[in-house]
Amino acid sequence: MAHKILLIGGHGKVSQLLTPLLLARSWSVTSMIRSPEQKATIEQLGQGQPGKLDVLISSVEDVKSKGDAQKILDQVKPDWVVWSAGAGGRGGAPRTMAIDRDAAISFTKASIHTPSIKKFLTVSYISSRRSRPSWWSDQDWELAQKVNNEILPTYYNAKVAADEVLTVLAKERFDDEAKKGIPEKERFCGISLRPGTLTTEKAGGVMMGKITCQGKVSRETVAQAIAVVLETEGARGWVDMLDGDEDVDAAVKRLVKDGVDSVEGEDFEAMKDGASKL
Repeated sequence: MAHKILLIGGHGKVSQLLTPLLLARSWSVTSMIRSPEQKATIEQLGQGQPGKLDVLISSVEDVKSKGDAQKILDQVKPDWVVWSAGAGGRGGAPRTMAIDRDAAISFTKASIHTPSIKKFLTVSYISSRRSRPSWWSDQDWELAQKVNNEILPTYYNAKVAADEVLTVLAKERFDDEAKKGIPEKERFCGISLRPGTLTTEKAGGVMMGKITCQGKVSRETVAQAIAVVLETEGARGWVDMLDGDEDVDAAVKRLVKDGVDSVEGEDFEAMKDGASKL
């Protein structure tokens, strides 16, 4: 099936690696970028590809509400949405919260409440969680706490809030569709892809699932993983990933087959309470 994807943050490094992979699958991509100066760079990514590439110039900083996001979704009419935007540390704490939390949540809510959209994938990071998972070592937890509370506290607060809204609303829609008798393979998929420290290395294998949080991962591998997760039936939930030895395609299929979701260990009721306030 030829899917239509809205890629938010299309000029980002991961997105530029991802765009040709999506187009190579004969999917249509609308790459949302913030300025006209970026357009030529994005258009080059579509050359010689079977899929159709459109460029939408619209800054995520202008998205202040679910209604603002809905206008863009109504214009593009995607069936899948990928969030790969971020403040990137520029503009201080207010800009990080405005983009990585508020705009991300606005698109999340609008997408999940649009019946024609079947998948929403956000690119988060591996330490974006409030509780210590059972498979992390003491050193893992100490490192995550240092990153989240000392090194990147604003980014952490923004990302974990957006992840939790996605998790809560995706489950609500999934459960509602189950009650309506919709087959599981046709129900909504909310996905938080959670890489470690990003590098410029060539793509390779992965560790994926219930893994340590200590490690790096190539942006090329992350782009490959996004494409594979999107095309794999039943892939949903939190997907932690680092560089490793397993083939990306095999790793994703294994997670789906075994029902692995790295959200395990989080307090869903607390998540739900927090999400209701955003």
